[in-house]
Amino acid sequence: MSSTHKDLLARANAAVARGDHEAFLACCTEDTEWTFVGDRTLRGKQAVRAWMDDSYKAAPPRLRVHRMVAEGDFLTALGDIVLTDGSGRHTRHAYCDVWRVRDGRLAALHAFVVETDEDISALERP
Repeated sequence: MSSTHKDLLARANAAVARGDHEAFLACCTEDTEWTFVGDRTLRGKQAVRAWMDDSYKAAPPRLRVHRMVAEGDFLTALGDIVLTDGSGRHTRHAYCDVWRVRDGRLAALHAFVVETDEDISALERP
């Protein structure tokens, strides 16, 4: 089961990285719920779609997953993400995403995200 969950998230992340929000959302349940700890909670695909369209409108994010750990219906991903704002400014964030998987789809997320001042060029290396 753990490799199935990891494969699901890898497919979903690849869709986000190429700017294909609908392919990402196809990996989510209709009632998916995302909690950005300390910030906001999004409920349902439409709310996630609107957030993605706004947050990633300048450019798709650059993602690097360092580690995935799966147990039962849960999958944790640790990584880095670089976001680009409307003026072309890049910000790097470290994250820990804890996903709950239901019926082969991403049903819930608790995201712990911290902006860092680390060099973003590290994400450009293979």
